[in-house]
Amino acid sequence: MSLNVLVAGAGPAGLTLAAELARFGVSVRVIEKAPSRPVQSRALFLWSRTLELLDRAGCARAFLAEGHKVDTVNIVAENKVIGRVDFSAVHCPHPYALMLPQARTEAILGSHLNSLGVMVEHGVKLGFFLDRGDSVKAVLLHSAGKREEINANWLVGCDGAHSTVRADLGLTLKRHAPGSDWALADVRLSGLAYPPSEVVSFWHEDGFLAIFPMGGGRYRVIADIGPAKAAQPDEPTLLQIQTLIDRRGPARVFASDPTWFSGFRVQEQNVARYRTGRIFVAGDAAHLHNPAGAQGMNMGMQDAFDLAWKLALACKGQCNEPVLLDSYDAERRPVADRVIANVSRLTAISLMTNQAARTARNLMGGFLLGLEPARQAAADQMTELSLIYKNSPMIGPSDGSFPVAVPGERMPPVAGEIPVGAGPKPLFALFAEPSAQTSRLIQDFPGLLEPVERKPPEKSCMWLVRPDGYVAVAGLDADYRSFRDYLDRIATPRRLAA
Repeated sequence: MSLNVLVAGAGPAGLTLAAELARFGVSVRVIEKAPSRPVQSRALFLWSRTLELLDRAGCARAFLAEGHKVDTVNIVAENKVIGRVDFSAVHCPHPYALMLPQARTEAILGSHLNSLGVMVEHGVKLGFFLDRGDSVKAVLLHSAGKREEINANWLVGCDGAHSTVRADLGLTLKRHAPGSDWALADVRLSGLAYPPSEVVSFWHEDGFLAIFPMGGGRYRVIADIGPAKAAQPDEPTLLQIQTLIDRRGPARVFASDPTWFSGFRVQEQNVARYRTGRIFVAGDAAHLHNPAGAQGMNMGMQDAFDLAWKLALACKGQCNEPVLLDSYDAERRPVADRVIANVSRLTAISLMTNQAARTARNLMGGFLLGLEPARQAAADQMTELSLIYKNSPMIGPSDGSFPVAVPGERMPPVAGEIPVGAGPKPLFALFAEPSAQTSRLIQDFPGLLEPVERKPPEKSCMWLVRPDGYVAVAGLDADYRSFRDYLDRIATPRRLAA
């Protein structure tokens, strides 16, 4: 059997990509050099936007059954709550963050992938690869000593922060901010006054400290310990974590029963391009985030959701390959830049040491977060619902302002409904009242369009929604030509010729 896609790396990004490709009927292999799946908790947060995409993938229920819901973030400075960001008002079927250790996220994704007929090949390393122009030759090194040569149509490096694919392509990570050292511990806390559905972030003169509830009385404590030094930071002790809590956090809160400690160096970096010919990078292979922002794993999974449907259409010969696949870099790299910049800016604000600057920060932060629009904007940003695609070749025109969503924004799903586009084919959904215009579009693009029976949000309006839930084109029924032009541009030339 010919192989469409080889995925190197079985972390959250690689597993998500492979599962989506398999769901769309694309042949895929997933190799992972580690002999088994890691057991450390690592990343914790699954944000609302990622949960929406997992709904589309058909596996969100398994995550919800295990995860712990968090609906509020508190910001504390000078022993006073200067702001509360509540997620309950976000326009989403999942108005919360789901706390779930990465080890469990990977286990659930792995089970979902297995159900689609694909198994992760552990103990298999990518030894060599070559882009031949019409395919990718790869040499796989098995832990038992076997050397295997294969050919795939496409290679995707999801192989983490120390990516072999990124290194062999000569891609360099662009640094966003100087490195800093941090300490992390998963512990049991007693005496904490905040409910277990709330995150607490402390902005202290000594530095930043946050407490993330994990459920079952357990919490993650994370704190900066200063600018990066020559040596990598050591793993902290329980006494050091308790000292940080005593100094920066709430009084009379005690840590015990640790299950994981980690000392790490924050790197906020992004590569210059996500595609090189027939080879792509995704997740930590493409971008690195400050874990305190809790965005990195979600960004990687969303890379995978963006790339999967495009690769699927390319493998099936249903779309104009250059337009389709170049849009992955055009969409995901700027998003990573914006997320990294936002987290870096917020981290810098939380780490202010000058007393006058901290006083001004607290006053301004308290004022802004006292305004409902600012709180809503903060909630949309944290939950990643406000992430939009600008200047993408896969985003079409919009004549005027339309309700609900404009091109580049997500079309909010309806709670309780199976999301449009959640089937086994990567189709564009057409939200529109039946008309002669819509009938013509569906007839002319039968392999790309899925008519939506549910009425559009406003009569006489039309929305073309991509397989990942983002609006491609919006317009009035009379704007048939803009929809036709968009589909003509992305459809495969030989299909149109036929």
